[in-house]
Amino acid sequence: MPHSSLIAPHIPYLRRYARALTGSQRAGDQKVADTLRALLANPDKFEQTLPPRIALYRVFHSVLPSDVQPEGDERGMAGKAQERLGRLPPRSRQALLLTTIEGFTTDEAARIMSSEWRDVSKLVEQAREEIERQTRARILVIEDETLIAMDLADIVGKLGHTVVATADTASRAVAAAITHKPDLVLADVQLADGSSGIDAVADILAQMQAPVIFITAFPDRLLTGERPEPTFLITKPYLEETVQAAVSQALFFESTREVA
Repeated sequence: MPHSSLIAPHIPYLRRYARALTGSQRAGDQKVADTLRALLANPDKFEQTLPPRIALYRVFHSVLPSDVQPEGDERGMAGKAQERLGRLPPRSRQALLLTTIEGFTTDEAARIMSSEWRDVSKLVEQAREEIERQTRARILVIEDETLIAMDLADIVGKLGHTVVATADTASRAVAAAITHKPDLVLADVQLADGSSGIDAVADILAQMQAPVIFITAFPDRLLTGERPEPTFLITKPYLEETVQAAVSQALFFESTREVA
């Protein structure tokens, strides 16, 4: 495929975006496959005057139906994500995910969506207003750096949420989760005693249901394509607004047990 060396580094992040957009890894990967087929059929779709990641996402949006809705029949967390995604208008959902989780500027998102920056800004505002209607949460932070744990507590506190516990090892994280039964987990990958945040989260989710946001300097350990990948993944160093947006979206998907 022409431009394959430019595209390859950005495919894991496009898969993350597609999954968040569609509500399931299967459906998201299908949209990514559609994008790659479009590039094979017409390499000129990849605009070389743009940064490669923007050009790739622009191709993705060019083959994405404007009214795409969450699809699939997944259950558990993925099913709840589908339900919550369906409550946001498609364009608002796209604008919010592009400018928060994916980290594009409003101008870049507008270019990807073939829209005006003012329109994208309004779409993001509408999506945030919808998400802010959700309930406050009790949060478990799994992080071995004390200053980062304190910073995360401050960030989520500004949204009205409460950190019920922090843990710097996998065993302490599991024990804290059992004790406090958090509504949301923020987890690093590499912990103080060499234990794994990934393993801690797996043990926690085996005993209870809660959305998880990984915040890590090692995203490659999660974006491997070898296992179900997290919908919410933030790379360190992070921006405060990125963490707040991810927290709001994760809770939006899981904020109620039943759909009206």
